[in-house]
Amino acid sequence: MERCDVAVIGTGPAGASAAITAKLRGKIVTLFGSASMSEKMTRAHLIQNYPGLPSVSGAELARALAEHLKSMDIPITEKKVNAVYAMDGYFALQCGEEFIEARSVIIAAGVMREKPLPGENELLGSGVSHCATCDASLYRGKNVAVIGYDPGEEAEAAFLSEVCAHVTYIPAYKDDTRLPERVGVVREKPEEIGKDEDGVFVKTDKGTYRASGIFVLRESVAPSQLVPGIETAGNHINVNRKMETNIPGVFACGDVTGTPYQYIKAAGEGNVAALSAVAYLDKNA
Repeated sequence: MERCDVAVIGTGPAGASAAITAKLRGKIVTLFGSASMSEKMTRAHLIQNYPGLPSVSGAELARALAEHLKSMDIPITEKKVNAVYAMDGYFALQCGEEFIEARSVIIAAGVMREKPLPGENELLGSGVSHCATCDASLYRGKNVAVIGYDPGEEAEAAFLSEVCAHVTYIPAYKDDTRLPERVGVVREKPEEIGKDEDGVFVKTDKGTYRASGIFVLRESVAPSQLVPGIETAGNHINVNRKMETNIPGVFACGDVTGTPYQYIKAAGEGNVAALSAVAYLDKNA
């Protein structure tokens, strides 16, 4: 099983900064995220308060960070981390059906933009899932519904269509879909997830769709779902000035720790989180 000293989740300024600092301190780093860096950052028109880079676009900043990572031989692992479990002396990061071990974890995954649908969290594990790769086998030969918040989730819907009898895909975005014909696309707004004596269902602004299971797929996972037992305030993770969470060995930085949502603030917190992780590892060597 793959194992590292520091697992960094997120490739925005916070995650990139944390990975760079941890690598400079001689630690084995695994960086999880998109190779094209943070989507939010790449869409920023103009950034004027990032020291040394006046009037830089988000796309330019993303390219600069990507080149910095490449120059330090820090590859980006494009595996979605669905959960982080504290084990005896290490952490197990679930990426689909695979687990990766880390001695410490830095969460820099950004803040989840969408609020959970009514009924989503209450039914998680009881007909609702956030991981298609993890739970597809539970619905083999059955009908499922997928609510996707990003075009990148279409690959998961396509995968489910190879396992399940039928997939109803409800895109919560305006982009055109590129899915196999066996996937039924419903262009309606999801409003609620429910469960009754007949099973689970998705209620939209135009109708109700029943299924054996419902997959809600987003780029980011709510912190409380990502790391069981972590202390949060809404969608933000509680940290101290060392970027320490309530779980020893788990640190957080960037937008996920709260406002202000600024790139320079995120980069600074990433640096602090990495230094704290290094101190934690050295203390527990």
